[in-house]
Amino acid sequence: MKKTGMVFGAVLLVLILFSAGCAEQQRRVAAAPPIASPPAEIPVPDANGQYTLGMTLPDGIVSAVFIEDSTGADDGVQRLLRSMQNHGLHFYQTTATPHGLIASGDVVLLKINAQWDQRGGTNTDVIREVIREILDHPDGFSGEIIVADNGQAQFGSFGRGGSLDWALNNAEDTGQSTMAVIRYFQAMGHRVTGVLWDDFTTVRVQEFNTGDMRDGFVMEGTARHTGIAVSYPKFTTEFGTHVSFRYGIWNPATGTFNGDILKVINMPVLKSHSWLQVTAAVKNYMGVPSDRLTRTIPGGRAHDSVFTGGMGTLMVYTRMPVLNITDMIWVGPDRGPRVNFNAAVRTNKIAASTDAFALDYWTTRYVLMPEAARVPGGRAPAMNPAGTEPGTFGHWMRLSMAELHRAGYPATLNPAEMLIVQNGTVR
Repeated sequence: MKKTGMVFGAVLLVLILFSAGCAEQQRRVAAAPPIASPPAEIPVPDANGQYTLGMTLPDGIVSAVFIEDSTGADDGVQRLLRSMQNHGLHFYQTTATPHGLIASGDVVLLKINAQWDQRGGTNTDVIREVIREILDHPDGFSGEIIVADNGQAQFGSFGRGGSLDWALNNAEDTGQSTMAVIRYFQAMGHRVTGVLWDDFTTVRVQEFNTGDMRDGFVMEGTARHTGIAVSYPKFTTEFGTHVSFRYGIWNPATGTFNGDILKVINMPVLKSHSWLQVTAAVKNYMGVPSDRLTRTIPGGRAHDSVFTGGMGTLMVYTRMPVLNITDMIWVGPDRGPRVNFNAAVRTNKIAASTDAFALDYWTTRYVLMPEAARVPGGRAPAMNPAGTEPGTFGHWMRLSMAELHRAGYPATLNPAEMLIVQNGTVR
C-alpha cells in the first residue's frame, strides 16, 4: 500500500510539473510583446493604382496573364519573361526600364511551396531557371536571392512540415531538391540561400528596430475582421542580411529599413485542395504567416482565415509580390494538397502575372478544372473561380480580393478585364 502511494505521488508530481510547464509556455506566448510600431504604414499604390507600374494596359483591362509552354528544364522561363517584356512588363529594372520589377542590387525572395514532396511542391527546375534569370540581370546582379517557405512544422508529407531537401522532388530529375539547386549556385560564388521558416515558426519576436535580432515571427495581438492575426517572418540569412518580410532589409548601422529593395516573387504549384478546392498563387501566401502562433490568438488562426479572406489581408499588411509565377508543369487535379507522382497530370505550362487573382482565375479555369473534370466524382464544379457560393474556390477568392480593393490595389477575377498572352501571342 505504501509502495502504491509512492507511485501515485510520483505520477501526481509529474503531472503537476507538466501542467506547470504547459502553463509557462502559454504564459510566454500570451506575454510576448505586441507587433512593433511600424516605421511606415502599408504600401500605397502609385497614382496609376499600380503597386509596380510595369506596363500600360488597354482601357478596361486590369491585369495581364502570360502563359508559356514549358517542361521547366527548357528555356520556358526565359521565354515567359521575354513575352512579358515584349508586352511592356519588364522583369529587369534598368536605366532604360526604370519601372522594371527587379533591380541589380535587390534582395529577391522566392516564396515557393516546400511543404510537400513529389509533385506537391514547386518544380525545382522552374526555381533554378528563375534564379538563373535573376543572376543574368543586364546590369549584373549584386544582390541576394532567398528561397523560402513555411511548412508550419506541421502537416506536410510526413506530418512534420516542409523541407528544402526532399528526397523526392517535382522536377525532371526527381532527386533535384531545392537545396541542391541552391548549392549549385552557391558553388559558383552567388549569394543564393534557402531559409525554411518552419525552423522558427513557433518563436514570437519583435521587429529589428526594437533591438530584437532573433529569427522568428512578428505577430499582431488581435484578429482582424477577416479572421486572421497578421504575422510574418523576420530572420537573418547566412550572408548576414537582416530581412523583415513586412518592412524590408534592416540596416543596423543606420537603424533603418529599406523596403524598396526586398522583392517577393510568389511561386506556387497548381493543385487541388481537400477543403479549399484549389491552392495556387493566393493560397501560397499561407506559407507566410505562422499558423502555430496565430492559433493562440482568439479567432485569429491563419489557416482558418483562408475561407474568410485572410490571405488578402495578409498580402496587404505584409508585402505584395511583385510577380507571381505559377508552376503547372505537373498539376494535381485530385487528392491535393499532397500530390504523389502517380496522381499528377502533366500539362507542361507555366504562367505569370503581377495579379495573383487573375493568374489563379486563368490557371484554374483553363488548366486545372479540365483535368479535374476527368476524375470520376471530382471537384471541378467547386473549383470554379467564378463561383459565388460558400465553399467554392471563387467565393473565398472574392473575399480576399476585396481586401486588396479596399487598400487600392488592382486585382480582378473578371476574364473580360484580363489581357491573356499565350506563347507570346495575345489571345
